[in-house]
Amino acid sequence: MNDADPAHTPAPAPRRRARVRAPELIGKGGWLNTGGKDLTLADFRGRVLILDFWTFCCINCLHVLDELRELEEKHRDTVVIVGVHSPKFVHEADHQAVVDAVERYQVHHPVLDDPELATWKQYAVRAWPTLVVIDPEGYVVAQHAGEGHAHAIERLVEELETEHAAKGTLRRGDGPYVPPEPVATDLRFPGKAVVLPSGNFLVSDTTRHELVELAPDGESVVRRIDGGADGPFKEPQGLALLPDGRIAVADTVNHSIRAYDPATGAVETLAGTGKQWWQGSPTQGPAREVDLSSPWDVAWWQDRLWIAMAGVHQLWTYDPATQTVRLAAGTTNEGLVDGPAAEAWFAQPSGLAATDERLWIADSETSALRHIDADDPDHTVRTAVGTGLFDFGHRDGDAAQALFQHPLGVTALPDGSVAVSDTYNHALRRYDPATGQVTTLATDLREPSDAVLVGDDIVVVESARHRLTRLRLPEEAVRVEAVAHRTQRAATEVAAGAFRIDVVFQAPAGQKLDTRYGPASRLLVSATPPELLLSGDGAGTDLFREVEIDAAIGGGVLHVSAMAASCDDDPAQEYPACHVHQQDWGVPVRVTADGVARLPLVLAGMDVPGTS
Repeated sequence: MNDADPAHTPAPAPRRRARVRAPELIGKGGWLNTGGKDLTLADFRGRVLILDFWTFCCINCLHVLDELRELEEKHRDTVVIVGVHSPKFVHEADHQAVVDAVERYQVHHPVLDDPELATWKQYAVRAWPTLVVIDPEGYVVAQHAGEGHAHAIERLVEELETEHAAKGTLRRGDGPYVPPEPVATDLRFPGKAVVLPSGNFLVSDTTRHELVELAPDGESVVRRIDGGADGPFKEPQGLALLPDGRIAVADTVNHSIRAYDPATGAVETLAGTGKQWWQGSPTQGPAREVDLSSPWDVAWWQDRLWIAMAGVHQLWTYDPATQTVRLAAGTTNEGLVDGPAAEAWFAQPSGLAATDERLWIADSETSALRHIDADDPDHTVRTAVGTGLFDFGHRDGDAAQALFQHPLGVTALPDGSVAVSDTYNHALRRYDPATGQVTTLATDLREPSDAVLVGDDIVVVESARHRLTRLRLPEEAVRVEAVAHRTQRAATEVAAGAFRIDVVFQAPAGQKLDTRYGPASRLLVSATPPELLLSGDGAGTDLFREVEIDAAIGGGVLHVSAMAASCDDDPAQEYPACHVHQQDWGVPVRVTADGVARLPLVLAGMDVPGTS
C-alpha cells in the first residue's frame, strides 16, 4: 500500500525514456525455482522485471548474480529477477546441468532454461551477462551488458516504482520464487582438493562455503572448516600446499587468498581486501591492500604462490617473503593470444599445476591447456591444446586438432604428462608433451573439476556427483569417438568493407561521464583471425570505431572491449560517487553480400542509432 496522500504529494514528472514492447519468455527447458509452474510475461505485469541473461560457465555472470542480491532483497515486493539461462557450451544445454548450477550458485529467483537461445535471440542479446529491465506495463526500458550496473539499475527501479505507483500500475507482493528441497550429502559441489601430509584429503566444499577434511578413504569426514577471525569462506575453490605446511585457499567470492593451518585450525587472510578488482585499481602492492577478482586456483611455483585470477583473465603472484602481490600475466582482455606475459590473453584461467619445468594452466573459456616455461625470463604464454573462445568438443589425437570443453583442472603426472579435468565433457583427459598427443583416461565422470595423485591412483573431484572418485591410472589411455562443437550462438552476418562498431552507453540518471582525469571511455578492437580487419583495430577513447572487413577471410570473431566511467552529477558533492562500466564481447561474424554494416553493442541504455 502507498502511504503517500496523492492529493497533497504531486508525483514527479516521469523521465522520458525509450520503450519497446517486451517479447514473450520462451525456453524449451522450462522453468526452475517456481514450484513446477510455467510463467509468462503476463505473470509479471505490475512488477519491475529484470531479465538476467547468464550462463553458468561465465565468471562475469556469477559476479552479476552477487551484485543483484542486495537489490533483490531490498525491492523484493516490487522487483522480480528472472535468470534466462542461455548456454554457450553444449554441456550447458543439459537441463540437469542447469538445475545443478542453480543450486551450486544459490540462485534465489525463477530461472528460465533456454537451451536453444530462443529468448536470447528475441531480445537481441550479444553478451553474457546482459540485464534487461522491463517496466510494470511490459515494456523494455533499459539494457546493460557486463558487470557493475547494479547501482544504475537500482536508481531506475526507484524511478519506475514512483512512476507506476502514481499511475496505479505497480503491484506489490510476494514474487513467484519457490526454493527447491535441500539435499543431504557430505559434500555439495566440491571444487578442488589437495592431499595433506597426514594422507587425508582437504576439499573445498564450494556451495556450503567450507573446507572439508576427509580420511584417506575419501569419504569419512574428519572435520569441517568454515573460516576464521577474518570471516567465513565464500565459495572457496583452489588449494595449494605452502612450504610452511599451511594450505593456501582461493576464497573466490570473498576475492581473497586465505591460509589454513591443519595443525592449529587457524585461518588468516594472505591477500585481498574482500573487494572486487576493477579497471584502474592497483595491480601490485601490499597483499592485504590490493583488490583481487575471483581467484579460482593457486599453485606454488618458483618461490611464489601463483593465482589463477579468473575474474579478470590474468595470472597474479603472491610473495610470502615480502607479503606483496603483483600481476604476472594477462591484459584483462578475454581470448586466446600467446606471447610474452604482459601481452598474452587468457579467458577465465581456472586450474593450475606446477612442475619444475612448467606452470600448466587450464584456460576454461577457450577450452585450452596452456603453459609457461620455467627457463623463460619473459614468462611467455604458450598454448598446447585449444584454438579459441568458440571451438570445443571431445576429440583425441594430435594436439593441434584435439578439443576440450571448458576444463577447470590440470594435474601433473609422474611421466611429465598432465591430466586435464575436462569438466563439460565429464572426462579425464591426458596431454603428453613428448608426443603432442591427447588421449582420454576416463569418461562418465560428472563435471570433474580437479584431480590429485595418490600412489598409482588418481582421485578425481566429481563436482556434480558431490564426491571424490578414485581411479587407477591406466597404462594406455582409452581413445573415444571424436566430437567437435561450435557454440550454438549464431554468427552475425556482416558486410565486407567499411563497417561501424557502436558501443551504446548512456550514463545512469543523475550521473555524467567522468572526464576529470582525462577521457571517460576506452575501446579496444581486434579480431580472430587478425586478418579479418584490414583497418580499425587497436585502442582508442571513442565508443565507436570505423573498421574495414576483408571479404576474402569470410568470417571469424570480433573482439570488442569497452569501458566507461560515470560520476554523480551534483556540483555540491565534493567527492561524487563514481562507477566503472565495462564489458568484453566476442562476436562470431560471417561475411555475406547482404550483411549489416553496423554492429551495436549495448553497454548501458537502449540502442538508438546515432546516439552512441
